[in-house]
Amino acid sequence: MPVSLKIGRMQLPVVHMRIHTIIRAVSLALLTMVGYAPAFARPQSLCESCEVQLGLGGTYHFWGATGGVVLPVSVNWSGGRYELGLFRISTSQVLYDTKYRNGRLPLAHPYWGMSLSRRWQLIERGPVRVFAGFGVAARTESDELSATRLDFASQLGMRYRFPGNRAVAELTVRHWSNAGIRLPNHGQDFATLTVRLNWGDFGVDRADQITPNELMKSKAALVAANYRIEGTP
Repeated sequence: MPVSLKIGRMQLPVVHMRIHTIIRAVSLALLTMVGYAPAFARPQSLCESCEVQLGLGGTYHFWGATGGVVLPVSVNWSGGRYELGLFRISTSQVLYDTKYRNGRLPLAHPYWGMSLSRRWQLIERGPVRVFAGFGVAARTESDELSATRLDFASQLGMRYRFPGNRAVAELTVRHWSNAGIRLPNHGQDFATLTVRLNWGDFGVDRADQITPNELMKSKAALVAANYRIEGTP
C-alpha cells in the first residue's frame, strides 16, 4: 500500500528526495574542504576557526558490535562548539541475539548520513577535553534502526591534543533516533575516532621559510661581507 504520510504540505517521497539532495550537497562541500584542508588552517582562510577531521568508526547496539564500518568526515568551528558531520555507513548492520529468529536481526543496509550539532565542554584537564553535543541528523534510508530519516542526534566525546599541537584526536560515541515518534526505533549507535593534522606545524615553520628573493639577498650580503673581510689589511 503506498505511503500517504505528509509532513506539512509535502508528500513523504518529496521529503526523502530533499533529504538526499541536502546530504549530497553537504557531502560535496565537506569533501572539497578535505581537499583544501591546509588552506583552512591559514589565518587568511574564509573560516579561521574551521577544523576538518577524518577518521574511522564502527556501529554497535547495546554494546554489542553490529558490523557496520563508519567513514566520518566532520568540520567543527567556533572552538568546537558546532559540528557538521558526514558519515558513510559502508557495510550492512546485523544484530546477533538468540532471542531473534535464526539468532540474528538485520538492522540496516549501507547508507549516508549527516548531522549538525551544538557541543558543550564538560571537563578540561591539560590536553584532554570531554564534551557533549545535541542536534539533528538526516539519513538516506529508513530501516529497523529508525522508521524516520530525520532524527535527533546526541554525542559524548573526548578530545586529546597531542604535544606540540601537531595533531588533535576525538573519540566520540553517537546516538541517532526519533525519540519514539515512529516505530521501529532501535536507534543508530556508533563510535568514531577522528584526527585533525595541524598542517602548519609540519616541516619548516612558515616564519622560518626563505623565499628565492630572500635567498638571493642573503647570498649578495655574504659576498659583500666576504669582500670586506678579504680587503681588510
